[in-house]
Amino acid sequence: MPQSSTNSDISPADPRLAALPPAAVQRMHAAMQAIRHGDAEAVLRLTGEVLAIAPEHPEALRLAGIAHGAGGRHDLARDALQRSHEQRPDDALVLIDLGNAQQRCGDAAAARASWRKAGELAPRHPMPWYNLGRGLQLEGHTTDAIAMLSRAVELAPDFMPARILLGDALVHAGHFDDADTHYREALWRNPACGDAWRGLANMKVRPLSDEDREQLALNHGRADIGEPDRVAMGYALGKVCEDHGRHAEAFAALQSSNARLGREAPWDAVAFSARVDAIIAATAQLPSPADPSLGSEVLFIAGMPRSGSTLFEQILAAHPQVEGASELPDLGNVLDEESVRRGRPFPEWIAQADVGDWQRLGRDYLQRTARWREHRPRFTDKMPENWLHAGVLRAMLPGATVLETRRDPLETAWSCYKQHFYRLPHFSCDFDDIAAFGRDSQRAMDTWRERDPGRVHLQSYEALLRDPTAAIHALLDACGLPFDPACLAFHAARRSVRTASATQVRQPLQADTGRTGGYGALLDPLRAALVRAGLS
Repeated sequence: MPQSSTNSDISPADPRLAALPPAAVQRMHAAMQAIRHGDAEAVLRLTGEVLAIAPEHPEALRLAGIAHGAGGRHDLARDALQRSHEQRPDDALVLIDLGNAQQRCGDAAAARASWRKAGELAPRHPMPWYNLGRGLQLEGHTTDAIAMLSRAVELAPDFMPARILLGDALVHAGHFDDADTHYREALWRNPACGDAWRGLANMKVRPLSDEDREQLALNHGRADIGEPDRVAMGYALGKVCEDHGRHAEAFAALQSSNARLGREAPWDAVAFSARVDAIIAATAQLPSPADPSLGSEVLFIAGMPRSGSTLFEQILAAHPQVEGASELPDLGNVLDEESVRRGRPFPEWIAQADVGDWQRLGRDYLQRTARWREHRPRFTDKMPENWLHAGVLRAMLPGATVLETRRDPLETAWSCYKQHFYRLPHFSCDFDDIAAFGRDSQRAMDTWRERDPGRVHLQSYEALLRDPTAAIHALLDACGLPFDPACLAFHAARRSVRTASATQVRQPLQADTGRTGGYGALLDPLRAALVRAGLS
């Protein structure tokens, strides 16, 4: 998350508290203490008392804005911080926090402007550069993000979020040695830094060493670490044990971390299946589009995570006509905002949407993604949730191409179980949930393909491995793209790859990428779950 500017040790003589009577100063210090303890309601109560004594005091407004943001009231946070900024236009701390609120309200351009101004006013403060780097990285501007995050790390070498995020950005840009250096620098400072171990483990084609395994096992068992670090180290320990053929130890470590994560936020497979049923039913009848070509620039990639979607995107991104945009939130955001506008959740309002509504939503998506067409005419969007929304595309973006990727069910399921996903709750923590999710994904995509066979195409990962040239020709044909030999050398394409497959897709195709063979009977419960789901 963006980092606040808050300094919890304001002195009694600090000019930020100027013009406040002693009683108000006392409340401000209590508010700072409440911020340190995460008590947003106490902050709002105390700053409210200060504002009753000194209306529109800029520092009280700033703290109130931080508290509103912590409570998820981002519009109120932005309002309070904007009022503070109007009184202190050259206050870097206010600008840092205002940028945070602006980003959370969806105004990324305003947030960047606030953080840049804060950086000009306080060039030695690491937070403007960290927040700028994080925002740029989320938007896919990886090169610029690396520059901003490097500056934050230079200014604050012990600030772990900046160092870890810099490592992540370097991985996405393909600078694996530099990323390794930053992750290991973080571990030198904190051997139980789960995010650093996660970063090292996510460079999947770079095996961790026996010494790494010993350090992971030692720190994973410590009693003095937090649950997030223990979970992250468990996934990394599973990876290194698998790399070294210690499959029983890998299975135990991964089982432990998945159980912990699943208890933290249980996945409701029954409710999710019901939602998929509702979406399939609601999209059965859609109006014919006014412009059948709308969205012809877009190549949506859908399907299960870990099914080869990043690899297919990398192949397409090697084509001179295609920009690889990676995982874009825009399709889901457009539909979510329409749900808010209508006061009804998706898919309940689908039946009330007419031709004009769908065209408006399609144009909104294209406007939001316009920057991905600045250099090349077409672009990919491989957000994992795309398959849930693919059913409305024949009305909303009827010219778009939808590519579903599928891989061997057991390999896909096991790869999901091994991957540390951050969005919770997540289906990947339990064998039965993984199988049910895979069944729902396939039945939905089968339905979308039956309804729109000319635009929804199935791509097989195994077929790509068996005969890359034929599979790549077929992929480009499905997208209406002429063959280009650069697609055969996809691993050489220079781009930011912002997924857990960033290292894998920069390698030539491997004939055998299976990882389940060494586990034997340990994976029998997963095999049984897939059989029950009809995916064997």
